[in-house]
Amino acid sequence: MSEGVSQADRPVEIHAAGGDLFSKFDPLIQMREGLLASGQLDPFSLVMEKVLSPTRAICNGRETILLGTYNYMGMTFDPDVIAAGKQALDEFGAGTTGSRVLNGTYQGHRECEDALKEFYGMDHAMVFSTGYQANLGIISTIAGKGDYIVLDIDSHASIWDGCKLGDAEIVPFKHNDIEAMEKRLKRIPAGAGKLVILEGVYSMLGDIAPLKEMIAVAKANGAMVLVDEAHSMGFIGPNGRGVAEDQGVLDDVDFVIGTFSKSVGTVGGFCVSNHPKFEIMRLVCRPYVFTASLPPSVVATAATSIRKLMHSGNKRAHLWKNSRVLHAGLKARGFSLGTQTPQSAIIAVIMPDLERGAAMWEALLREGLYVNLARPPATPANMTLLRCSLCAEHTGEQVETVLGMFERAGKAVGII
Repeated sequence: MSEGVSQADRPVEIHAAGGDLFSKFDPLIQMREGLLASGQLDPFSLVMEKVLSPTRAICNGRETILLGTYNYMGMTFDPDVIAAGKQALDEFGAGTTGSRVLNGTYQGHRECEDALKEFYGMDHAMVFSTGYQANLGIISTIAGKGDYIVLDIDSHASIWDGCKLGDAEIVPFKHNDIEAMEKRLKRIPAGAGKLVILEGVYSMLGDIAPLKEMIAVAKANGAMVLVDEAHSMGFIGPNGRGVAEDQGVLDDVDFVIGTFSKSVGTVGGFCVSNHPKFEIMRLVCRPYVFTASLPPSVVATAATSIRKLMHSGNKRAHLWKNSRVLHAGLKARGFSLGTQTPQSAIIAVIMPDLERGAAMWEALLREGLYVNLARPPATPANMTLLRCSLCAEHTGEQVETVLGMFERAGKAVGII
C-alpha cells in the first residue's frame, strides 16, 4: 500500500479514476433503459406463473401458447418421464452433493450414459451437468496450447468459451462456407493438432450445416471433428440422431455434443464418441471433475426420455409438418424469414430493428403467444429476430392460431 493512503480512501480513488468494473456494460444498460422507458415490457424477464403443458402456460395472468421453449419433442410432461423422476427422487434423494469422480456417480448416471450409447450406437458417453459444460469441458480438454480449432463464426457461446479456456489457436471461418473452411485448414502448420467444430442446426436462424461436405474436407486435411447437435437431436434424422445421421456421416464424426434441455426435456449435457481413448476424459476434463453431478431425478427423467425418443418416428413426422405449415404461412403473410425453406424446428422471423422487434414481441404476447426476442450481439449480422421453436405437441389448430396472431400483431406494429 502507498504511504499515507488508508484502505478506506482506496475505493474512492479507484472509482473516481473510472475503475467501476460495471462501466463496460453502460451501453447495454442505456439501451435497455431506453427500451423500457417507452412502456415496453421487458422481453428478457417474462415469468411463467403456471406451465400447463409443453405448449401452454399462464403468462401475465392469461393462457399463452408457447412457441419459444426449445421443447421440440414435448417430453417435459410425458407421464413415463415424470414417473421416473418421482421414483428416483424417492429412492435416491434430491441431489448427489459431489462430482462424478468422487461420490457423484449413482446408478442413474450410468443408466443415462447407457441410454445415450444405445441411442447413438457409440461406444462411449459422458454426461455433464449442463450442455454448456459439455462444450466447455470437451473442447478445452482435447484442444490446448499449440493445437488449432477451426470453427464456424456463428458457433454457440459455449463453443467459443471452450476454445478460449483450452488456449488453442482459434481460426474462425464464414458461416457454412466450405471453401473458407478448407482454406483455413490448409494454412495450419504441418503436424499440428486440428479440431473442426460444427453445429448441426444453428439456433439463431434455424439453418443446418452442410456436414457431409464439411466433414469430408476436415478428414482430408487430417482434422478431428466435433459436431454440436443440441438443436437437432431427437427429431432430425431417421432415428433422431441429428443432422450428421440425416446426411449419412455420423460414423465420420469424432465427438457429438448435445444437451438434455431441448428435445430430451430436462437439463444436462453429454458427449458421445467412438474414440478408443475417450474414457480418460473422466479424469482430465475439469468442468466434469470439478462440478457436482446431476440430481438422481434429472438423470432418471433424461434416460427415460432418451429411450422413448428412439421410438418417436410419428412425433418427428408431426413436428416436421408443423414446421412446414408455420414457415409457409409466415412467408405467405409477408414476413422475412431466416431460411428460404424450413430446415429445422426453429423458424426465425427477421425484424427491421430492435425497437420494432420488441414491440412485435409484446404485441404477440398480448395476443397470447410467447416467442423469443433475439438481439445483437448474439445474432448474426446484427439482426433482431423473433425466434419460434416448434414442438411435436403443437396441434395443427394451434399452428393456424399462431399464424393469425402473427398477422394481427404484424399489421398492428407495421411489420407487414
